[in-house]
Amino acid sequence: MGRRRQAKAGSQSSASAHAGVWEVETGTVELVPDDLAPGAWTVLVNGVPSSHIDPARPERLDFEYMRWMAEVLRMYVPAHLDPQRLRLLHLGGGACSMARWVAQEWPAARQVVVELDGRLVELVREWFDLPRAPLLRIRAGEARAVTESLTESSREVVIRDVFAGAVTPEPLTTLEFTRQVERVLTPEGIYLLNVGDHRDLRGTREELAALRSVFEHTAAVADPAMLKGRRRGNVVLAASHRPLPETGSPEAAAMTRSLLIDAVPAQYKDAAWTRRLTGTVAPRLDPPSSEEAGTRH
Repeated sequence: MGRRRQAKAGSQSSASAHAGVWEVETGTVELVPDDLAPGAWTVLVNGVPSSHIDPARPERLDFEYMRWMAEVLRMYVPAHLDPQRLRLLHLGGGACSMARWVAQEWPAARQVVVELDGRLVELVREWFDLPRAPLLRIRAGEARAVTESLTESSREVVIRDVFAGAVTPEPLTTLEFTRQVERVLTPEGIYLLNVGDHRDLRGTREELAALRSVFEHTAAVADPAMLKGRRRGNVVLAASHRPLPETGSPEAAAMTRSLLIDAVPAQYKDAAWTRRLTGTVAPRLDPPSSEEAGTRH
């Protein structure tokens, strides 16, 4: 989910992509041509914009929250990770827009995209020229189950961008799931989340409570109206065991400059801000298992 920037571009259309609606396992997927960028497409899943892809320009990210994630990664990867040895896990993939951007930015990166709908996976491969395995593998499966099946310390970056309609499934927002992500990440790794939230930022607070319980450092990126509670929208959260820029540092200043000139100007908020925002809000927890529930009676 995200707002599109208004920009014109010229590119060639993907050979097998054409406008239409297809039935998939979870409903329908629709390809809509981008009238501002010839050759580019918006992918709608059950009527909700899920991805935007410009086959000729993988560096172009049309959804603002993806550009914000890209800014965080441009800051974090050179500081803490080896670009030649990156391993990324994308939870939620759609048309793999973010994975294509990573492949353009760091060509040696190896990526796995987890997408619930197996038929959508097939269509995306058919429509668009995506990097092939082992550089990019698309795995059909449920994001939490796949994460729990992965080897400890096997990824440098985990990106969560999973929605059922306008909401992230609750099992992907709990403290227990956050611990699973931390297990899969290397000690130097970073976890990026796209949080769709209401004006009260309650969901953001709960997610930050989970992140701050597991990781040493947290940060956030969003546009000012969202941060002031004036509308519903997207907040990008970041968590790691390695330092994230603090307000006043050269790194934070550089990110702030880049974010402010974006088509949707945004602000970077450091750990102190995320701590104040979280306050006394508790993280979401998994519901008790049947055995645990039974012992309480």
